[in-house]
Amino acid sequence: MSVMQRLVLICAGLAAICAVSRVALKKKRAERGEGTESAEPALAKKPVNRGMRAVGLILALLLFCAAAVLGGTALVRIGSDAGEITGPVAAEFVRANTAEDEGYDEDNTVCRVEYTSDATDAVLAVEYSYEEWEALPEGHRLTGYIYHSEKKDADAVFASVSDDATVRAGLREVMTDREAMRLNAALALLLVSVGAVIMSCGWQFYSAYEKIWFLSILVLAAVFGILFPEEDCNGISGIAIMALYLLDTLLNIWCELLISKQSKWNFIVSVFVEIAEIGICVLLRYRFATMATTLFFWLPIDIISFVNWHRHPDRREEELTVVRTLRGWQEALVLVGIAAWTFGLGYLLTRLDVGTDLFGGNEFLATLVIYLDACASAVGVANGLFILFRFREQWIAWITCAILEAVINVLSGQFVLLVLKAGYVTNSIYGYVKWTKYIKGAEEAKGRARGNF
Repeated sequence: MSVMQRLVLICAGLAAICAVSRVALKKKRAERGEGTESAEPALAKKPVNRGMRAVGLILALLLFCAAAVLGGTALVRIGSDAGEITGPVAAEFVRANTAEDEGYDEDNTVCRVEYTSDATDAVLAVEYSYEEWEALPEGHRLTGYIYHSEKKDADAVFASVSDDATVRAGLREVMTDREAMRLNAALALLLVSVGAVIMSCGWQFYSAYEKIWFLSILVLAAVFGILFPEEDCNGISGIAIMALYLLDTLLNIWCELLISKQSKWNFIVSVFVEIAEIGICVLLRYRFATMATTLFFWLPIDIISFVNWHRHPDRREEELTVVRTLRGWQEALVLVGIAAWTFGLGYLLTRLDVGTDLFGGNEFLATLVIYLDACASAVGVANGLFILFRFREQWIAWITCAILEAVINVLSGQFVLLVLKAGYVTNSIYGYVKWTKYIKGAEEAKGRARGNF
């Protein structure tokens, strides 16, 4: 069964559960003598500003068209035939940087050294072990072989004579690097256009603050995506990695926004968040604690939480879910569990030897990220349980997780994801305040109800 078929089955199952639960809820209310229809939500009473919604959709269409033109043009240039290739032409290449500038140490298992030549603008990159790199003299010279495509006006350089297929693949990589700015700009415009569609279609559901917050985070992520392009990693194109980062940002902040609004539909969006994050972990070969937690905890908990939230609607607004808060002894148990998980799982994961290019072979950084990731996954599990049982403290867990993941992103050079973490923190504060007001209002309502008897 394909992934798409599984997703269709999951969505169909959720829809069936939702329908059955809704009928059961109405029957239960009828037995208690309550109205079967809840009062109309306050947001639904507001008139729809069709003009602003139309403007939003038109803007989204224009952004999408611009993204299609930019991305399509770049892909055509990359994929076009290189034509006749001349070469190889042997040329002398010189080490471009000093050992001090390259800055490798014994923690680096792979040391990438760049060489340049007066014969071409192309750069020859050679990877050495730390011992080989340490033995290289300053100004080290070697012979490189240049292949030229007149049609693409591009050179591909290799450390040895290469076959035609390898040369053409190298020229495609050169053209991909040359068109990277256009591709990243296309991804950025596509991101903002999708966000504009979401806010326009839900114009009545989202407040002005929520629209501004959502679109601001997306625009900021788009800018970071252009200014800080991703490099290739583990043989995966930096463009593909950036696309996953931006998709992850879009889905995550949408999910966060729905949680802050006490909407059960956040769990449907969260399923796609988990799929995107598993893809990132697999491609980059890192954060295995997060990947395992996502696969075996978050995906099942999303479905269970959707059902649980659906069974606890607010009596006045069915789109809201009743929420509550933790007690002191429960908080202490959570902290002890997080500490045990962090050091236990972190130690086990350091025993695994999984190679990745993400840290340039720096073993200290890789180990530090493993422990930070173990801690983030522990907080994430606690967060998932808080969300399942509708506890307000999930917002504190979101903030803690955001800080830990921001440190991991900085160490990994994933600067575009820092925008997502900023969105986490700001929305978590917003959600904490909203849930606190709701809990306080619910307690006051209970007090008044008791006073009437």
